[in-house]
Amino acid sequence: MMRRNLFEILKAHLGKKEFTILTGARQTGKSTLLRQLEIYCKEENIPTVFLNLENKNLLSELNKSPLNLLAFLPVANKRKIVFIDEIQYLDDPSNFLKLLYDEHVETVKIIATGSSAFYVDKKFKDSLAGRKRLFHLYTCSFDEYLKLRNKEELYDELIRVQENSSAKSIHIELLQQEWNSYMVYGGYPAVIKEPDRKEKIACLKDIRDSFVKRDMLESGVQNEDAFYTLFRMIAGQTGNIMNISELSVSLKIKHETVNNYLYILQKCFHIAFIRPFFNNLKKELTKMPKAYFLDTGLRNCLINNFEWPVFRLDKGELWENMYFRLLAEKYDMNDISFWRTTEGNEVDFVLSHLEQPYAVEVKFNQNAIKESKYKQFQNIYPDIPLQFAWLEPFDEDFFRRQ
Repeated sequence: MMRRNLFEILKAHLGKKEFTILTGARQTGKSTLLRQLEIYCKEENIPTVFLNLENKNLLSELNKSPLNLLAFLPVANKRKIVFIDEIQYLDDPSNFLKLLYDEHVETVKIIATGSSAFYVDKKFKDSLAGRKRLFHLYTCSFDEYLKLRNKEELYDELIRVQENSSAKSIHIELLQQEWNSYMVYGGYPAVIKEPDRKEKIACLKDIRDSFVKRDMLESGVQNEDAFYTLFRMIAGQTGNIMNISELSVSLKIKHETVNNYLYILQKCFHIAFIRPFFNNLKKELTKMPKAYFLDTGLRNCLINNFEWPVFRLDKGELWENMYFRLLAEKYDMNDISFWRTTEGNEVDFVLSHLEQPYAVEVKFNQNAIKESKYKQFQNIYPDIPLQFAWLEPFDEDFFRRQ
């Protein structure tokens, strides 16, 4: 079974006292990852127990008292690993984790998955500072996509090209074909594993209609139609400034409701916001964020467009969203921002908090890049080098530029 890249990071955290909390959108593979860690622990003779809180009887026991967990543990004197799937179903998950950490951290290590409701509702009252570490599982990256598709030869070729600055590939057209498919259908594991195009689309629609609906229900959304309409509007305006007033008027709902729905979509790990980067408050926009999807397949499903990138009217927006996703895999979300002035000068992404800061302007085709348009940014911020990212023409350097 293919192991996600996060597996090794989580494995390295097994020995830490902090509890491990694994978050992410539904259907990204959190439960599978938990089971893989359980198998590893058993191979290493580490005592474990796996608890799925969709089991109502088990959930009832743990809701009565966090200490009821101890009755389910192996008798061994050794430190035990407790895997808890869907911890957000507890009445008070933060108190549950806090009590067990404070009283039993020397003998119990909890590794738990928690989806949207863990953070959206008010159950997560305590920050658990110093007691937990959060890990986020996105939908699959491109290298994981190739492995899950059993494209081992192409995966090996990808790594060879990335590691050798002069490497050429006889498989570059096949790599491009897989990359285009990845951009169109995204990285949900179930979608990747489905070979048929129609079934891929059906799988994405099921995620949209069934699992996103569960997010809504657990987050207390009242106006389902307005919520879905907002979700589709964001998909059609990827990378644009989010104007809450305009959205409120269009949807005929209050500002507070729009903000609440956006908060839910963010906490459900479907969209992410990036904030403006600024120095001159008078000339640069400083308030409204831009929104991007954390999976382009779900975005394309919401706008019902599964055409190949080169044939799309929104190919620029799709590629910009995809590039954001690449950045999100590498950096903390708070490190990614954008620059825009009141005159309309703009740079798509600014990573100013890194040890070696840089900025990126994204264009679908290299021919569309006009470097002179970005002189203002370069003059104001000479210490932040500006790079350009393009999809066409597609060659080996594409994989080395990311």
